[in-house]
Amino acid sequence: MAGSTNGNGEDEGLLATINIIPFVDIVLVLLIIFMLTSIAIVRASMVVNLPKAATGGARVESTVNIVCNKDGTLMLNGASSNKEEIGKFVKRESARNPKLQAVIAADKGVEYGNVVDLIDLVKRNGVSAFALDVEREMAASGP
Repeated sequence: MAGSTNGNGEDEGLLATINIIPFVDIVLVLLIIFMLTSIAIVRASMVVNLPKAATGGARVESTVNIVCNKDGTLMLNGASSNKEEIGKFVKRESARNPKLQAVIAADKGVEYGNVVDLIDLVKRNGVSAFALDVEREMAASGP
């Protein structure tokens, strides 16, 4: 016989191909899981004890997020920063997007003057719409 088949028509050779599609699927699922958990890790690293307010609205999706921790350190969109860098960034972004919004989250232990300085910094650099981030407090029922 000229072929490598036995008497009943089956091949006796080894199947030597690798199916890579399941491997790619697993890698993509792991990538998605990594992306979702990295967002949670970044948010968990920014510990800010926000003040509570009964009239606090829903969270605003914004372009610029500024966080002031109790010890006075500043964060711009999740990265450590200072007032000069924040001013430059806000000025650059407000030139690109005139509807730029800023959300300022300050720990309730931060001095009032520091929060006012951040508001002034944002407004001087072209952002007119800003919000102060607070946690919503459950309103008491009754007078």
